[in-house]
Amino acid sequence: MKKLLLFFVLASFVAAAQTKPAGKLDPTKPVLVLESSCGTCNFEMKGKGCFLAVKFDGKAYAVEGTGLDDHGDAHDEKGFCMAVRKAKVQGSLKGDKFVVTYFELLKAE
Repeated sequence: MKKLLLFFVLASFVAAAQTKPAGKLDPTKPVLVLESSCGTCNFEMKGKGCFLAVKFDGKAYAVEGTGLDDHGDAHDEKGFCMAVRKAKVQGSLKGDKFVVTYFELLKAE
């Protein structure tokens, strides 16, 4: 019984560590695979503190529609402040922001 309880406790931690996509995938719109990371830590963007950013056409843009901590611990070994990750993204540029309607972080390589 103790082993079964331990299994469920560990399984809940693993499930909590996984992130769900932000927004809803629209099959009528193109899906981009973009580099994503902390704009301050890895894309050398100016701003206050850490924030989620993507690189689109070679330029980094702050993301609106989902946030840095919505996709796991940013300071984890493979988190946004420590690594550049790929993400499936739908959205568009609005000024100096990339407004996402869908954001799915891909598994770290």
